[in-house]
Parts: sequence; structure tokens; C-alpha cells
Amino acid sequence: MVAAVGSVRRSFAPWNDPASKPFIEFRGVTKRFADFVAVDDLSLVIYEREFFALLGPSGCGKTTLMRMVAGFEEPTEGAVLLDGQDLAGVPPYRRPTNMMFQSYALFPHMSVEQNIAFGLRQDRTPKGEIAERVEEMLNLVKLKPFARRKPHQLSGGQRQRVALARSLAKKPKVLLLDEPLGALDKKLREETQFELIDLQQKLGLTFLIVTHDQEEAMTVADRIAVMNHGKVIQVATPAEIYEQPNSRYVADFIGNVNLIQGRVSASATGATRIEAPGTGAVIELDQAIDAKVGDQVWFAIRPEKVRISLDAPLPGSPNALSGEVWDIGYLGDVSIYHVRLASGATVTATVTNQSRVVERPITWEDKVWLTWSRNGGVVLAK
Repeated sequence: MVAAVGSVRRSFAPWNDPASKPFIEFRGVTKRFADFVAVDDLSLVIYEREFFALLGPSGCGKTTLMRMVAGFEEPTEGAVLLDGQDLAGVPPYRRPTNMMFQSYALFPHMSVEQNIAFGLRQDRTPKGEIAERVEEMLNLVKLKPFARRKPHQLSGGQRQRVALARSLAKKPKVLLLDEPLGALDKKLREETQFELIDLQQKLGLTFLIVTHDQEEAMTVADRIAVMNHGKVIQVATPAEIYEQPNSRYVADFIGNVNLIQGRVSASATGATRIEAPGTGAVIELDQAIDAKVGDQVWFAIRPEKVRISLDAPLPGSPNALSGEVWDIGYLGDVSIYHVRLASGATVTATVTNQSRVVERPITWEDKVWLTWSRNGGVVLAK
């Protein structure tokens, strides 16, 4: 029986150990293309054996950052270090890295095993070692029965595995994954994400993945760097990024969120009160915040943490809003309710469908109440 990777991932947190040395390090890196600044004075560290994700919208600089590790781009300013070595001037073929591209870039005239062996042959690896390594990779990605097939005879998922095996055949210290699952359908993409996690743990390599898919980053990564306009906005574990975003940008970019604008009306040790005239809500939460009474803030709460009910709470209860069901989305496992408030603002609540009842207890145009707990959301000052 194969051991689960849960215990390994649960205990892996070198970023919390002051004695841990970075494996990949960006020191004040800036990259300019003419007048365009793709990466702007960025510093970031990644640790050995970490599965690290660069996440952000198109044009935020994440692929440029990866290409600087691979050697396809050089920093305009600053330095990129790998295992303590400054990579300046080191050509791509001399770096202990390999890159798997979104397009897979397989050679159509070569078989699966020939594609996997290509990089090894380019390095003039002995034939016996090539055969042994190709066999190892075929078993690793479960493609041995397809070794003699050409890429056009494979499914999208199988071609993706060939590209992965070819990237791993040279045993790089760092595997760079540029949107590696973008061409796969949703179900296969989800399955492959977990296969990547298992593979990374089995090989003990450092994986750096670039993606704009939030769910993909949240699933595979030990830590995520959320980027925008060439800068890192927040670096944290998936749970911290989701539950404790450091800004409206991160809260809004990761998953779905309700953002309610208000002003701090009271603040004491470990407790805060916010008045939000735009919604009519009085928000109370057990959270100390970096804001003073009178400051403008935003209260961020995820839809799954909002309860929706036909029954009104006690009069004067905090953390409560009333409105009308404006729209409903049925996704099978959950239903999404969009509730229009008297002010015209919309708040979203997600309800898990725990039974097979088709008729909804709450439906369109119903007057409903939305409530949440004192620790259901987070206050953001920026």
C-alpha cells in the first residue's frame, strides 16, 4: 500500500524556521522590456522540496519571473540565486532546472520513449543509462504500454504526462511548470493536480508552478505568491491566503468574497465594531485591527460563511442583513444565492446541498436574512 503524503505536507514548513536557507532567491529583481516594467523590485524566497505557486492575472510578471530562473531572461537589476549560486550569465542548459511548457512542445515524429529520451541524448548520456532512465520515467507516469506511440495517438492527459516525464528525465533540482494543465478538461485537470503532488513528494524535488487558476494553486502548492503589476502582494499558505488575505485585491482575487465598506465605530482589545451605512449592517467581530475609530475599512466574508434564512434574527442583532433573493445558481454540490439589499448592493451566500430534494425551501423573490458569526470574516484596511 502506498503511503499518503498528508503527514509530509502537514509537517513541511521551512519558511517558519529561521535556520532554513532559501533554495531559490530573488533579490531586488527588476525586469524591463523597453519602457514596460514586467517585474518591479521584487524579493522572494523559495525553499528546497517546496511546491511553490506564482499566481496572478495575465501580465502580472509571473512567467517572466519563472523564465529568469530558467535562464531565458536575465534581470535588468537585482539577482536570482539557486542553491546559493548567482545565476547571472549561466546559460539555460547549464542550470539544474527544466521547464515544462503549456503547449507540451512534443516532437510529433518521435515516439513517447524517444521524446522522453531527447534531452538525455542531447547531453550525450550513455545509451544504457538513457534506456534505464526512460524506463523509470515511463513507469513513473504510468505510460509504459504507450511507449511506442506517437503524440497524435495519445489523449491530452497522456501527452501532458509525456511532457512531464521528459522534463523529469534529466533529474533537475527544480522543475518549472508554466500553466502545465491549461489544455486539460476540468475533471482531468483536477485528477492530474493530485498526481503532481504525489510525484513531487516521491521525487523530493522543488516545483515552481505558474498559473492564473486559483483552485489549481490552492490545491497543489505549499505556498502561494499572489502577484499584480510585477509585485508580490502576499506570500502565504493556501489556507492563510484564503482566510487571512492582507488586502482587498487578494481577497477578491482568491475565490469569491463579499466586501462590505464601513467605518470603525469602536475598537478594543481583540474586538471591533464597524458600521456600514451602505448595507445597514452593524458588524461586530473578535479581531484586533490596524485601524482607528473613524477609519474607513472593508469587511470581507466568504459566501460559505454567510447563513441564509427565512427567519429574522432577534431585533438589533449585529452581523445581520435583510434582502430579496435576486438569483440562484445550482451547482449540484452547492447552491449560490445572490441577495439584493434595499440599498441595491448584492451579497452572496453559498449553501451546501445535503439532501436530494429538488424543491428549494428558499427561492426567487423571497425575503431572507443573512447572518454570520463574529469570527466569520476579516477586516481589511487596504
